Amino acid sequence: MQPISRFEATIPTQLHALISDLRWRTQMLDADIQEEERKAAIFDPKNPAYPMLALTLRARRNNIQTSITILERGLDKRSGERAHAA
Repeated sequence: MQPISRFEATIPTQLHALISDLRWRTQMLDADIQEEERKAAIFDPKNPAYPMLALTLRARRNNIQTSITILERGLDKRSGERAHAA
C-alpha cells in the first residue's frame, strides 16, 4: 500500500465541495432563467422573441452542468483507482 500525501487525501473533499458549489450555482441560474421567462411571458427558447439574457444563462448553466459531469467522472475514477490499489 502506497502512502497518501495530505494533498492527495484532500482532493476528493475539495472536488465534492466544488461540485456542491456548482450545483448551487445551476440552481441559481435556473431561478434567473425562470424569472426572465416569466417577465417576457415566453418560455420556448426557440421563439425568436425569447429573452437573450435567458439564452445566455441557459448556455452558462449547461456549461456548468458539463463541468459537474466531468468532475464527477474524475472523482469516480479516483475512487475506483483507490479501491483497485487497496
